Amino acid sequence: MTHDHDLVLRPTEAQTAAALNPPAGRNGGDLVVETLAGLGATTVFGLPGQHALGMFDALRRSDLRYIGLRVENNAGFAADAYGRITGEAAPLLLSTGPGALTSLAALQEAAAASAPVLAISSQIPTAGLGGGRHGYLHELPDQAASFRGVAKSVHTVRTQSQIPSAIEAAWKSALTAPHGPVWVEIPQDVLLAETSIPVVTGGDAFPEELPPRPELTAVAADLLSRAARPAIIAGGGVVRADASKKLRQLAETLQAPVVTTPGGKGAFPWKHPLSLQSWIEDRHTTDFLEDADVLLVVGSGLGELSSNYHTFKPRGRVIQIEADLGKLESNHPALGIHADARLALQALLETVTKREDPSAPERVREVLGKVADRIAAQELALEQQVLASVRRALPADSPSFWDMTILAYWAWSAFDAKGPNHMHSAQGAGGLGYGFPAALGAAVADPTRPVLAVSGDGGALYSIAELATARQYDLNVTWLIVDDGGYGILREYMTDAFGEATAAATELTRPDYVALAQSFGVPGVRTTPETLEADLAKALSEPGPSVVVLPAVLRMFAPTHLG
Repeated sequence: MTHDHDLVLRPTEAQTAAALNPPAGRNGGDLVVETLAGLGATTVFGLPGQHALGMFDALRRSDLRYIGLRVENNAGFAADAYGRITGEAAPLLLSTGPGALTSLAALQEAAAASAPVLAISSQIPTAGLGGGRHGYLHELPDQAASFRGVAKSVHTVRTQSQIPSAIEAAWKSALTAPHGPVWVEIPQDVLLAETSIPVVTGGDAFPEELPPRPELTAVAADLLSRAARPAIIAGGGVVRADASKKLRQLAETLQAPVVTTPGGKGAFPWKHPLSLQSWIEDRHTTDFLEDADVLLVVGSGLGELSSNYHTFKPRGRVIQIEADLGKLESNHPALGIHADARLALQALLETVTKREDPSAPERVREVLGKVADRIAAQELALEQQVLASVRRALPADSPSFWDMTILAYWAWSAFDAKGPNHMHSAQGAGGLGYGFPAALGAAVADPTRPVLAVSGDGGALYSIAELATARQYDLNVTWLIVDDGGYGILREYMTDAFGEATAAATELTRPDYVALAQSFGVPGVRTTPETLEADLAKALSEPGPSVVVLPAVLRMFAPTHLG
């Protein structure tokens, strides 16, 4: 009797001949790019470096498209966005030591947001591995150790024959739920040495699935079907799993109101009668969720931002569906279901009983009305005007990428993403400099739609060099820079906490961003709150990169988690 796992695919005569007579002039770097192509990659991001030149030399002999950025961290952000938009593992080619380490903040964001990034770095020559101090350029005693707390998996290659398998294992790791960044490092001499290994012609690109345990979904379906006041919190895991339609179907079946976290923006329709939108940093929303007798949390660990800064204390039964085992029940006791959101929601849809609850939409309207009244009492018309202008100017199907800036904090709660996978921010790890380079990666992934980046003037300086990248590749990204003269949110935090801000730390000397953009050959315009919508819409409608600068001091709405 023959079993499927006993079957071996036999090479054709042509494949055998090619394997026995590989072309001359190939090196270890060719094995890298051939493996990536065999797994389905079409685009790579990165920066060259001395130890990594074997990979970059091999790019000349491949069909892979290379997008080079000016700073490794920004290349990581671009790869992050490419992975979010396409759902594919985004290769990121880096050099050793400083080049590798400069990518760490971007990989931390990818880890926090479950973005599939496949980072491939060079290493010092093989003779230097093992922790001895040999004095090689860029040498670290254990480079891989710097990435073990950030990447999902770390793979160190020591011979050319290990390259295809290591990259294939990393690729699967990056794309297995929860998605995330992975790290492969290959010594300089392994990349440079000529190889007689046959051309890599394919690979197993299919990640492992993460289905729910059926006994757990049976209990969850029973609890939800019998609930009097069910509610749902939808996180980024719903977006990553492409499960928004299943979420909507389940919410409508159960008549359960839904709130999305900042990472789950767009997972549920903004104007749906059951939509509590994204006002999760609001006491009225928190009170409503606490009152639910059964709360379904899908694709969220209920971390700081998703729990109104850990003030959320559910009184009912919690069901948590989460692909990241470390997040399961990490903040609240729950019926924990370790699973991909899409597969778990499908299992629930097959087993729940339809509920009727005509009062649910009215209770949602009541909460949203209280939220609106709270905001209206704070004299924040400018902030709401600016956010509304951005929403009207941005095409409904265009993605947006937001840096850590006050307007982004507003957007987490008040911006209609118009669809899943349309709004992204650095709220996972919370580092500056994400918005613009990430938008560049999204524009590479889909050049048919304009992409919006939003930064403050402080965050903009982290990635200003990438104006050269935008121009070099003629990417359709419009960059909105809100210039408030410094680190606006830190200024506000310090003033609230200490009575005044330390000006030397929060106030910044800035360039003329319009003139600076123009010096890169990128069109720039200075706008006002009144002309923002028209200026932004015009910039977004024209091909290629552009910069719109809005001088404005925005304020945050009052927090509700402080008592």
